[in-house]
Amino acid sequence: MVRIAICDDEAPTRAYLTTLILAQDHPCEIIEYASAGDCLADHREIDLLFLDIALDANRQDGMALARKIREGSWHTQPIIIFVTGYERYVFDAFDVGAFQYLLKPVDEDKFAQVFTRAVAQIEANREKPARTLTLQSAGVSRTVPLDSIYYIESSNHKVILRLKDGEFSCYGKLRDLEATLGDSFCRVHKGYLVNLAYVEGYSKTELTLTNGETLLISKYKYQDFVKAHLRFLKKGAGL
Repeated sequence: MVRIAICDDEAPTRAYLTTLILAQDHPCEIIEYASAGDCLADHREIDLLFLDIALDANRQDGMALARKIREGSWHTQPIIIFVTGYERYVFDAFDVGAFQYLLKPVDEDKFAQVFTRAVAQIEANREKPARTLTLQSAGVSRTVPLDSIYYIESSNHKVILRLKDGEFSCYGKLRDLEATLGDSFCRVHKGYLVNLAYVEGYSKTELTLTNGETLLISKYKYQDFVKAHLRFLKKGAGL
């Protein structure tokens, strides 16, 4: 069973997407929301979210909702598929880890292809345990889900994990964690190891995270960061 949410302020669009979903013949529960506020107010766990960017009078309202979801407003992170008439926002969609971007009017064959891949991803995620990192400090062991880490900072022979629910520090080196964490994290500076899932934007000298924090990018790390970020976005989009 897959729990699917449709967030769109146009009732005909919600009805059409519901028809397309039911035509896929996959067991599911469908929830409809007419606004971003309605969606955020409902605390049910969602596996897959079809989201319009142009909600209400604010064309970026759907994007703001996606950012709140990625910042941890929901207990679980759904796959997000944008369904919208605004093609120019495609790169913004990938910045919030969107799985795919469908343009209105939605083509039935394209929808079926994207839906099949999304469900396959959901089922694969259920089969594998969440990735974690276990560290020790002052004899205390703590296991941290990787998706709860915004970035890791190096300071005075310690590493400091900046988390969604605070921070945790212990003795260690960033280069050791860099080798452990793999390609979902990237060293952008001698003092910072960043979770690529939470990169909202960047210039040649700094990057902004979805929680609003800004970190420096070393000029020696910039090109490697851009390549790593692009690979991460393509992987998330199934490309």
